[in-house]
Amino acid sequence: MSFINHAAGELICKVVYFGTGMGGKTTNLQYIYEHTQPNEQGKLVKLSSGNERTLFFDFLPLAIGGTRGYKTRFHLYTVPGQTFYETSQMFILKGVDGIVFVVDSQAERMEANIESYEHLERTLERHGYNIHKIPFVFQYNKRDVPVAVSVKELEVTFNPLRKPFVEAIANQGVGVMETLQEVSQWIIREIKGGEKP
Repeated sequence: MSFINHAAGELICKVVYFGTGMGGKTTNLQYIYEHTQPNEQGKLVKLSSGNERTLFFDFLPLAIGGTRGYKTRFHLYTVPGQTFYETSQMFILKGVDGIVFVVDSQAERMEANIESYEHLERTLERHGYNIHKIPFVFQYNKRDVPVAVSVKELEVTFNPLRKPFVEAIANQGVGVMETLQEVSQWIIREIKGGEKP
């Protein structure tokens, strides 16, 4: 749930990048951070939970245009991809305004993607969210791998409700900013009382 910082004149919105371990969540945030003007970004914070980089979550305030007379600031988070980090995931998802679900397009990662999606759905329900109503964008990452699952199959598996999706190669920056734009615009529409796409 977005909140207003009256002292700073800011509307704060929270976006969480969720997905399986090593799927590209951290790569997305690092790319966004590196390609955002220094005067528009806060500090990128990495908290290590162990020995893999997917066990970090990153915090990045990203200022964009105004809403209802307030500057709009997005806080971007990733969560540890492994389901045994449930406590961290629960904490980070609290108060979320929008979700980017990063799907690893490699065929051998499909089962892990499905498990992660089902886990996300359960976790959001515990917070009182309906996964079908919250601003939610799929990013089909690693589209350059030789054994990438087709977009058609990914859509059938994950996206029967036809939410927005972006094809990406996050380690090359392909689709990264487009994904952020999709989710942030949807959140702004929700705040302004607009309709979902």
